[in-house]
Amino acid sequence: MGLGGISIWQIIIILGIVILLFGTSKLRNVGSDLGSALKGFKKSMKEDESDSSKKDADFEPLDKPVEKTSHSASEQDITEKQKQTNKE
Repeated sequence: MGLGGISIWQIIIILGIVILLFGTSKLRNVGSDLGSALKGFKKSMKEDESDSSKKDADFEPLDKPVEKTSHSASEQDITEKQKQTNKE
């Protein structure tokens, strides 16, 4: 018994049938395509890891803290107008 109930002879017979069906050139092309796909995947993973270690382009820390105001300019104008109308 070999790998999970498959003997070495069964694997050899299956490989022989695959070679007869597809031919060696077709299998060589499939192998090279699979290899280049794996190389591209590994390369993109390495680039992604190096990009994540860099700073985020959208984020720039501020040198000074932002001052918070209680109201914006338009809200202040509205409250002043309301006070004036209440006085009248």
